[in-house]
Amino acid sequence: MRGRLPLWRALALALLLMGAGVAVASSLSRDASDHYAFELVEREVKQGYGTTLLVRLIDERTGKVVPDAVLFISRIDMSPDGMGQMTAPLELQADTLPGYYRFETDLSMEGAWALTLAAKIPGLPDPVQRRLVLQAVH
Repeated sequence: MRGRLPLWRALALALLLMGAGVAVASSLSRDASDHYAFELVEREVKQGYGTTLLVRLIDERTGKVVPDAVLFISRIDMSPDGMGQMTAPLELQADTLPGYYRFETDLSMEGAWALTLAAKIPGLPDPVQRRLVLQAVH
């Protein structure tokens, strides 16, 4: 019997290794989405109606835009100024540049606005989610 593990130890070892594999895989998938970022093309925009925001999604490892992501969450509010309940309409516009997202919004007040975005990138298990802060000025 020397050299063989008792059945209960073999099962415990197998469960331990499976758990470690799941933890590593989950950590790797989170890490993969951390390599991508949304960036505001301009952090300061004109306050008012019909304001245009331009955002790009990039792979930070290469610096290149990611052309085939699917945006599924977008929201804008004044939470950076302590007014999270103050939201504005946000409409995704057609854009000809792959990897860029153009929005139209009505920023009724000057101040800091938070743009929250989430996108699914093909091949990644987890979506990329980011919160960008921009400044509306008169």
